[in-house]
Amino acid sequence: MTTVRTVPVSQRSGPAPSRSKRTGATTRAPWLLLAPFLALFALTFILPIIAAVGSSFTKVTRQGLFGEAGVTSEFAGFGNYALALGDGGFVASIGRMLLFGVVQVPVMIIFCTVLALLLESASARWPGFFRAAYFLPYGVPGVIATILWSFLYVPGLSPLFDVAKIVGLTPDFLGANSVLWSVANIVTWSYTGYNMLIIVAQLKAIPGELYEAAKVDGASTWRVARSIQLPLIRPALVLTTVFSIIGTLQLFAEAQVLKTVAPAIDSQYTPNLSAYTTAFAYNDYNVAAAQSVIIAVAAFVLSFAFLAFTNRKSS
Repeated sequence: MTTVRTVPVSQRSGPAPSRSKRTGATTRAPWLLLAPFLALFALTFILPIIAAVGSSFTKVTRQGLFGEAGVTSEFAGFGNYALALGDGGFVASIGRMLLFGVVQVPVMIIFCTVLALLLESASARWPGFFRAAYFLPYGVPGVIATILWSFLYVPGLSPLFDVAKIVGLTPDFLGANSVLWSVANIVTWSYTGYNMLIIVAQLKAIPGELYEAAKVDGASTWRVARSIQLPLIRPALVLTTVFSIIGTLQLFAEAQVLKTVAPAIDSQYTPNLSAYTTAFAYNDYNVAAAQSVIIAVAAFVLSFAFLAFTNRKSS
């Protein structure tokens, strides 16, 4: 009979790994993996924000035509912000975008919600094909999308005017009273598919047992959408609305490209376009930085107000 002798752990050959060393390595590993992202994030996001805020509180004085006689910088306090808010064109652009958002954002959210519900209904045919087709406009860059739509807005080039003449209409897509909604049409065409996919992803997360229970109870498709789907996709609706609010104040490429064919669009038509003009046309980078900070603060305030409103309403 063979006897097996157990050797105590303390007498085994070889040093045992220290628990503290293992814990330290486990703690450092996530930070080492995140280090490249954090460095890039700080370099491309955090530092530019700090530089913009610092520039907005700075006044640069150049001696001579090109600053050849010297450049001096001094603390300007809120002077640049006063100049930015005193610019009637910049303030008007913010008001214009608020009107744009009040109309365009709800229309787009309703449209993408209806598309998502239709694609996720049990009777939908080829949902994968139509999801890709609706998402395709988002893959077109904003500049190219605006150029494409500008051909449909210009008389003499667009077939829409020929069709309108048949029914006795004379549309003016680039007029002072309609060009804003022409821009809204481009934005809606570009981003409806993107927001639709976010809502579709939320719809796919709904447990199938809820649909089975509704089917047993004899609920109609409309009742399922109203009582099950819409309440459960509320987080996706809030997210897409916040994204749309932020994107409204950041509107730039569409107005920048379309102003070449639309006289009603000036160099301060949107807040971002106004800041761009102040910086690169008037070479006043400090006031442009103040305008950029104001745009960012306005986007934050509007998004926070919307989130507070929706949270209070749900509670």
